[in-house]
Amino acid sequence: MPSATADPENTRIERKVQDLEVKDAHIIFNSVWASLEDSFGEENLRFPKEIFWLNGAPGAGKGTNTGFIMQYRDLTAPPLVVSSLLKSPEAEKMKDAGLLVGDREVVEIMFKKLLDPVYKTGAVVDGFPRTKVQVECVKLLYQKLIELRLKFKETLLSEHFKKPHFHIVVLFIDEKESVRRQVNRGKEAQAHNAEVEASGVGELLELRPTDLDPEAALNRYRTFKEKTYGALKDLREIFFYHFINAHGPLEVVRQRIDEELRYQGSLELDEATYDRISRIPIANTISKHARQDLVDRLDAYAERQSALFEQVVGLIGEDFMPIIERHAISGTAVVNTESAILHDPVALAMLIDIFSERGYHAIVDLHREEIPDSIDPKTFRIRTRIKLIFRVRVHFKGSEIRRGR
Repeated sequence: MPSATADPENTRIERKVQDLEVKDAHIIFNSVWASLEDSFGEENLRFPKEIFWLNGAPGAGKGTNTGFIMQYRDLTAPPLVVSSLLKSPEAEKMKDAGLLVGDREVVEIMFKKLLDPVYKTGAVVDGFPRTKVQVECVKLLYQKLIELRLKFKETLLSEHFKKPHFHIVVLFIDEKESVRRQVNRGKEAQAHNAEVEASGVGELLELRPTDLDPEAALNRYRTFKEKTYGALKDLREIFFYHFINAHGPLEVVRQRIDEELRYQGSLELDEATYDRISRIPIANTISKHARQDLVDRLDAYAERQSALFEQVVGLIGEDFMPIIERHAISGTAVVNTESAILHDPVALAMLIDIFSERGYHAIVDLHREEIPDSIDPKTFRIRTRIKLIFRVRVHFKGSEIRRGR
């Protein structure tokens, strides 16, 4: 039976959608950031030193455990609950003006709240990010805070721009447990509200429509799993990522939270150490614009150094490609050349960039070899010269060999 493979067309469409989401996130973030700079001034964009971005499956206990996380990290400011921000005066004002409260509006409202001095030492944000666009905005915020840290590091404002710490906290339960907890929460809220209405004592609890319908509760969980959880996984390689099993009694879950935060806290760099190495850019920030930078360089070669560029293209076509084609199955070719063209460092840069643009990965090693050149007619000693040999390793996706059964 043939194995299942991904549909190339579906993969292409998914990538296109992801690219559009990233592009949208940049537009949204840049717009919000420009608005903040106009309203507050760059030197006043003082975000919390530590932010816990708390998310979780429906019924996993975000609200129940927020206070515990705050107490554990000595945070006293109230949590920023995204669902409450959508009911805030700022959001209501937008709705009254006939505007939709989308990603841009949520990001702007939340960022403004985080600038409140009450969150100076740290904040817990409940329910954000939830979409790919919001995830990208979190990445962009972190990069901006790093830039501000470096910009003000040697100034009197440095104390207001500390090394940022972003923690992604995900409380996770499975589908069956999520539905059970949501429905149980709905029953408890109904019973509580009935008692309040009968006695006139107490406050009514929010009753979500999804908590009254098992099918709706199931759909809510699946939406989280497909949209939010998938988007959050992109942050694992960048920030402290706390994935916590929220099954079991409350005290057990809190013990897991305690152990996870304690372990990750021990891995944080000292402020002075961080400042020393922060001048080295993070890998993902380099690769982000690599493609456009490559295109710009190639266009510059063709425009400003046309003759040399044409020579390098010709060298690759005549000397390299025949050897590379003979190694098409393995995906690796090693080419030795003594071409004088490559004595020019710019030509070497062109060679690497041309290969990169065409989907190859080229590594160049320079070897110097002393060889006999002539004989001194007076002393009869052998004169030598240094021969330069450029060893170019070219890697690319090899051809798959179809084997019979």
